[in-house]
Amino acid sequence: MKRAWLRHIAAGLAAMLLLSGCSNTAAPGPTTRRVTRTTVLEPRAPGEVVLGNSFAGVDASCTGDGYIQLHYSGTAVKAKLQLTLPDGNMYTYTLAPGKTETIPLTGGSGEYGVTLLENAFDNIYAMVYSGGFQARNVDEFLPYLYPNQFVWFTADSSVCALGVEISEQSADDLDYVTRVYDYVVANIDYDYDLAASTPVDYIPDVEKTLVSRKGICLDYASLMTALLRSQGIPTKLVVGYSGTEYHAWISVYLEETGWMDGIIYFDGVSWSRIDPTLAAGNRDVSVKDYVNNNDNYKEKYFY
Repeated sequence: MKRAWLRHIAAGLAAMLLLSGCSNTAAPGPTTRRVTRTTVLEPRAPGEVVLGNSFAGVDASCTGDGYIQLHYSGTAVKAKLQLTLPDGNMYTYTLAPGKTETIPLTGGSGEYGVTLLENAFDNIYAMVYSGGFQARNVDEFLPYLYPNQFVWFTADSSVCALGVEISEQSADDLDYVTRVYDYVVANIDYDYDLAASTPVDYIPDVEKTLVSRKGICLDYASLMTALLRSQGIPTKLVVGYSGTEYHAWISVYLEETGWMDGIIYFDGVSWSRIDPTLAAGNRDVSVKDYVNNNDNYKEKYFY
């Protein structure tokens, strides 16, 4: 995400086009047609299992579907949710007053901890709520099919309409993934100014990315994730490290192959890591070698 990472690319990796056909011209239509989805999963808050206090309400009614909904009722300009997963890992989410956020349960089944913090002064936060809940029978795929704070869309979103348009040109799921990837790397430019001054609590906005046609690595990954999820393809938005730099990429599930933890380049035999930021507008084969080396990528968070 940092300019140093971009200099590293320019100097040593220079980037490449991982798939052919990355242009604004649509590829010829397929002889077979993918079944296009016209509805998308949208999170609910039925109120069957609710915890919290006057500062926040946590609806844990749909944990089996892989998410909770949290409504922040406080007035602090800066507030944080700390979600502790069953394995002990902690995720931090930024909250806005009066807003409901969908938070994915990417840790699967087990005991989750919820801590709400409000900014008191400077960088000091005070705990205003602490609790927990048990998530049972969490579906393997639904956390990566529903929208959430980092991959937000609704049935009326432009990204869903775009997904339908691309799907109508696709022969099957694999072809759809390829065409989505082609679209993102061909139409979204890297935002160097934002990369140089990215806020600590930056949250991607796929609709904004579609309008501005630019973004940083998190925007690339979020947009592609939204396009795939809206068409029923489980997709993980992965945040971690590429070398020593903070970075984002995606992993996709297809029935034919299972989870492909970092795919998209197809050489006729196998698929390699999806990293739409590195692929965008670049052609140097050295980047293919970098992207294909799992040692260069260290996953930290999944959204």
